[in-house]
Amino acid sequence: MEPAIFIITLLCGMLVSRVGLPPLIGYLAAGFILFIFGVQDESVPLLQELADLGVMLLLFAIGLKLDVKSLLKSEIWASSSLHLIGSILFFLPILKLLGLVGLDRLVDLEIDQLLLLSFALSFSSTVFAVKVLDENGDGQALYGRIAIGILIMQDIFAVLFLTISKGEFPSVYALGLLLLPLLKPVIYKVFDRVGHGEMLILFGLSMALIMGAWVFEAVGLKPDLGALIMGILLAGHAKSSELAKSIYYFKELFLVAFFLTIGLNGLPTIEDVGLAGLLVLLIPFKVLLFFFILTRFKLRARTSLFASFNLGNYSEFGLIVAAVAAQKGWLPAEWLIILAVALSISFLIAAPLNASVNRLYQRFHDTLTTIEKHPLHPEDRQIPVGNPRFLILGMGRIGSGAYDELRSKYSGEILGIEHKQELVDFHRNEGRNVVQGDASDTDFWEKLERAPKLELVLLAMPHHVGNMFAVEQLKKLEYQGKISAIVQYSEDAESLKEQGVNSVYNLYEAAGAGFVDNVIHELLEPKTEGEQIANGAETSADKASAKNEITPNLSKP
Repeated sequence: MEPAIFIITLLCGMLVSRVGLPPLIGYLAAGFILFIFGVQDESVPLLQELADLGVMLLLFAIGLKLDVKSLLKSEIWASSSLHLIGSILFFLPILKLLGLVGLDRLVDLEIDQLLLLSFALSFSSTVFAVKVLDENGDGQALYGRIAIGILIMQDIFAVLFLTISKGEFPSVYALGLLLLPLLKPVIYKVFDRVGHGEMLILFGLSMALIMGAWVFEAVGLKPDLGALIMGILLAGHAKSSELAKSIYYFKELFLVAFFLTIGLNGLPTIEDVGLAGLLVLLIPFKVLLFFFILTRFKLRARTSLFASFNLGNYSEFGLIVAAVAAQKGWLPAEWLIILAVALSISFLIAAPLNASVNRLYQRFHDTLTTIEKHPLHPEDRQIPVGNPRFLILGMGRIGSGAYDELRSKYSGEILGIEHKQELVDFHRNEGRNVVQGDASDTDFWEKLERAPKLELVLLAMPHHVGNMFAVEQLKKLEYQGKISAIVQYSEDAESLKEQGVNSVYNLYEAAGAGFVDNVIHELLEPKTEGEQIANGAETSADKASAKNEITPNLSKP
């Protein structure tokens, strides 16, 4: 029967992906289908082991991306905490009321069981939110960062529950884990030396499953907590992002087993589907509560609305909580099936709603903005640009070089935009006029003040998608000046020119041309010292720019 498990799971995942939904819905369906064919959880013990590995690697990956400082912001920790409390206070009486009116699945549940269900329903889906943010290119938008921060806080609440659910006091040796930060220099040295490829993956799995899960379990703590703590410990390393990408497919593959095990618990009855549908009808409350709380933290109505819709669903972590509760006998096993169906339906509804959230905001703009609390959050106010002639989007090495070259001729008329605050601070210390903003997200363009004297926009962002998005936004703003851009590939240059970009700088071609020019000048055509000084103003970069026709003549704007 094992080949059927792979084939049915693959087919279900592909079918669901074709309609634009997360494949995990297909995996849940595959579990139900396999149950019909007689496959049960206990008949494939390896699935449960892989499911446990998937959950541990999920928490490890969350830890790798965790910026503890960002979680300390009130709009993250306080809003997630308030929403958790508010959701429980809302769901608890609703579920009790549904039990009083005679719904079988709720009639016999005690208050502590209803409290567990309310806790599970309070979570929002990390998988769904990340998918939507990636598709929209809004991962670094303020609303995206807030949504992810809230999801991480929810994940931490879930891990605390999983740890408490172990029901045992940890060993006295657990106090030794307080010394883990002292091992950080040693672990980082190993991290530096493992290189890349399979060695990096082995290192990550060892940290998550041995140093994290196994050690924590050995001293009486939940292994999931150990995986999360080890991820947090490694998060400050320069290669943490690379490690997260390396183990990504292992995590996703093992999580497939988790979703399959949900379906293998049994088929939903008509009553189960109906109850799941009722739970989905309660999701608008979650959205409204998020919106109200976030606006109380002085975020714009648009930011609050986008984040709230992104979080308007049920969560795979809710399933994890319910699965642990079912294993402990705290909840009937059929509730795992009901929550799985509710999760799937919530995704089906949330996908089109997230696609139309901008239209909803535009339609109800006047009403929504009256709910805002002023003064607005510092990160959510209008971006002051002054009145520059030249705007540089992306202040990395190339953007910085372009800024300095322009400054030598047009001092005081240039503005740089950079999304990393540490780079903004660095440039300001160097005397450059730079403000924080991410030109690859919609929030930036919504908050950007107009600059009537603007004549030239330089797109110096490292990703082609970001540059294309910026061009589209400039068109929407009816910008009439010139646009120049850097690219890495010739096909990118063509697509930018088709969109109306006036000049394109091919980074690799120009670098090669500049390298050859430098070799010829320095080695094959030796000059006297006086000639070198006289010709010093004409750099190889200038020649490369001229050869590739990259920039307009700035002396004649």
